[in-house]
Amino acid sequence: MSDSSPAGSAETPGAPDFDEMTRDIAEVPAVEVIVTVAVNLMSAAAVKLGLTEEGDKYKDLDEARKLIHALAGLLDASATEISSFHAAPLRDGLKSLQLAFREASIVPDEPGQGPGEKYTGPIYG
Repeated sequence: MSDSSPAGSAETPGAPDFDEMTRDIAEVPAVEVIVTVAVNLMSAAAVKLGLTEEGDKYKDLDEARKLIHALAGLLDASATEISSFHAAPLRDGLKSLQLAFREASIVPDEPGQGPGEKYTGPIYG
C-alpha cells in the first residue's frame, strides 16, 4: 500500500496535474473568470459583514472594507470588458454590500469615503 493519496498524476502520486489544470483554465472565457472572481469577492465580503447564518461569528469590518474595495476596483476596471448582462447584477450586489457596510459601521464613513466609493461614487443609506 502507498502512503500517498490516489489523486494527481500517474508519475507522482499526490501531485497536482498542472498540465490538466492549465488546459482547463485555457478553456474558460475571460468574462467567466472575471465574474467568478467578483462573485467570490462578494461572498467573502458578505461573510465578513456578518450577513450569513452565522451572523457576527465571522464579522470583521476591516476585512469587509478591503474585499468591497477590491470588488469595486475589479468591476470598474472590467466595465468595458464584460457586458451589461454580467455587469448590472454585480454592480447591484456591490451597492448592496456598500449599504450593508455603511449600516454595520458604528462610525459611518463620509459619503464618498466608504469602501469602493472611489470607484462607484458616494453611497447614501
